[in-house]
Amino acid sequence: QVELVESGGGSVEAGGSLRLSCAAPQLIYSNYCMGWFRQAPGKEREGVAYIRHDGTTTYAEPWKGRFTISRDNGKNTLYLQMNSLKPEDTAMYYCAARFSCGLARLTEPYYRGQGTQVTVSS
Repeated sequence: QVELVESGGGSVEAGGSLRLSCAAPQLIYSNYCMGWFRQAPGKEREGVAYIRHDGTTTYAEPWKGRFTISRDNGKNTLYLQMNSLKPEDTAMYYCAARFSCGLARLTEPYYRGQGTQVTVSS
């Protein structure tokens, strides 16, 4: 069973920062588009950001300029640096892997982690 293991969620006040991490098996990490999607209570899934193998990144509009996605190829680990957090960023965040990239496609991944909760208080 393929496992993507997220960590780094938590509770912060508005304006704070968190860094999410996602450790992936090398086979997945090396061959799939990696990214993050989120799901807030009562809401649909939303693609947040993804990163291609060449390092190019794409962000959904609400998170441009505040979130940064990156990858450490030596550790097969994906990151999401979340800065200037807002209460509306509160959601469960999931690491996702899919063969083809796309913010909408990420919400229906081939593989995903168990999720990590991010809670931002005002």
